Amino acid sequence: MPFTLPADADIVVETEVKHSRFISVLRRVAEPVEAQAFLDEQRRRYPDARHHCWAYITGDEPSARAERAGDDGEPGGTAGVPMLQVLRTRDLVDVAAVVTRYFGGIKLGAGGLVRAYSGAVAAAVDAAPLLGRERLELFAVEVGHDTAGRVEAELRGRGVAVVDTAYGAAVTFTLATREPGALAAVVAETTAGAGELVPAGSRWVDV
Repeated sequence: MPFTLPADADIVVETEVKHSRFISVLRRVAEPVEAQAFLDEQRRRYPDARHHCWAYITGDEPSARAERAGDDGEPGGTAGVPMLQVLRTRDLVDVAAVVTRYFGGIKLGAGGLVRAYSGAVAAAVDAAPLLGRERLELFAVEVGHDTAGRVEAELRGRGVAVVDTAYGAAVTFTLATREPGALAAVVAETTAGAGELVPAGSRWVDV
């Protein structure tokens, strides 16, 4: 199962190796352009730092993955690729990592840089509240406006994933599940038998 980050906050962890400061920041991103915007933001936040190395992986489906990394002036292969390898090893998707380095006056050598950058990202991942990503079946169910609030509260209270709500002549909830039979039973009970599940495809969701 792949994992990702919550979308509401960055993960920031600072480490130090031989007086060099490494500020590792992780952010959830949906596509490469968001990863680039994140990198630009970190460069503006720490304009006096010598290096802003980066790596990202986007795309839940292995066939649709986009992976890139950059060393930003560090010797080739000593920063971005080791950072990317940590993301791969931890099965992370839709995640960008930027490690900002303030040089401490002592050269670390190629091996030292690899360990420092990979260690900085690993420390941030260890501090992150990771979420699993799973492809679940989707079903739509219509309910009346007069009962929608109660039905939604009961569904969520029973652990049903309500991934979308649409308002029209009726209220349509899109529900995600790995157990359609169990979901049908819950919907029947919460709607007094009036709700009918209609298949609506599948989607990767946080679990």
